[in-house]
Amino acid sequence: MRVPAPKPIDDFAGWIAAFAQPTVLIELAVLGLCLIMALGLVAALRRTLGLQEQRSIWFGRTNVDGVLFPLVLLCMGYAALEVLDRYISVAIFKVAIPVLISLVVIRVGVNVLRVAFVESRWARLLEQTISWVAWLAMVLWVSGLLPVVLNELDLITWKVGGTTLSVRSMLEGMLTSGAVLIFTLWISAAIETRLLKSATGGELSLRKAVSNATRALLMFVGLILALSAVGIDLTALSVLGGAVGVGIGFGLQKLAANYVSGFVILAERSMRIGDTVRVDNFEGVITQINARYTVVRSQAGRESIVPNEMLITNRVENLSLMDSQVSQTTVVSVGYDSDVALVSRLLVEAALAQQRVLSDPAPAAHLSAFGADGLEFTLGYWVEDIERGQANLRSDINLAILAALRQNHIEIPYPQRVVHQRQ
Repeated sequence: MRVPAPKPIDDFAGWIAAFAQPTVLIELAVLGLCLIMALGLVAALRRTLGLQEQRSIWFGRTNVDGVLFPLVLLCMGYAALEVLDRYISVAIFKVAIPVLISLVVIRVGVNVLRVAFVESRWARLLEQTISWVAWLAMVLWVSGLLPVVLNELDLITWKVGGTTLSVRSMLEGMLTSGAVLIFTLWISAAIETRLLKSATGGELSLRKAVSNATRALLMFVGLILALSAVGIDLTALSVLGGAVGVGIGFGLQKLAANYVSGFVILAERSMRIGDTVRVDNFEGVITQINARYTVVRSQAGRESIVPNEMLITNRVENLSLMDSQVSQTTVVSVGYDSDVALVSRLLVEAALAQQRVLSDPAPAAHLSAFGADGLEFTLGYWVEDIERGQANLRSDINLAILAALRQNHIEIPYPQRVVHQRQ
């Protein structure tokens, strides 16, 4: 597709004359029609795909801030330019096409970085850099200075070893590297979104592992391609690879062990996101399983970062591995003259009064010991939502037991001692 060359910057009078022609109104009308058609097409595609409440790289949050809208508008602008250039002398579209190309570049870079690096401070700096570079290239293109600037940059050279480098080749290599890395980030973000969509439990952990591995592989391939585009000899990396291997073998054993342990945990699914575990006297729910460490969050809100190697080599209690049901007990003492059958029934009823206590298996109360001050009963019951806490449920049951025993006038003994005093 042919794109007309922009006017030179010194032909300012020609630009003024071109924009003063009556045909400019026709161009504005066609450009407005392209804008309306692009908006309608993007909105129709979003409704067809059912993405009204979702944000994506293609559609963005409000259709206009996605990649698809400027891309569709650019294609329509090219088509309109081809048609109008045969009948009239165009001026508006010679400016609109570079602006739309810059807008597409900015939208791609910004949206991909926002998805790949959520809430990252330096991602904002990269977004601003991409915007300034794109708009600067657009201004140079429209003004006709771009070929002149590129030729001047190509004259600034220096020799590195047996290779002669120029400022133009370095800039082109950097732009190519950035484009390749953004493209790989885009693909990895799309794969991660597709893999993690509607995944829960063990399936979520396994898909998270596949997503991390895919993203690392794509970033590695993108880095290799970017280095090749800059002109770096990849054979020199063999020495670096050997040094890294020696470092892992001697100084990074623990780090390598944690990474390997993380993939083992995710692959065999012995621990999953959402499981309640007890490790190193710390009990909580697994909220993240990363390549090097696992995050365990307690009921008190404290989070423990546990190295993955510890979860492989040490004893870990998984309270919800095969069965989410957990047994709890509470001990109650009553007087020796109490009705044993009545006490057992009251204890069971106090447990069943709590919604979190399971009726199957049913709670059971047993006379567990003859204490020094009274009869000791042990009430056992089962709960399924251990992640909601244990102490709060045990407290509610104890309060219900205390109220039931007082209502039925059953004595709760306390230690009594006889003191003999010499005369």
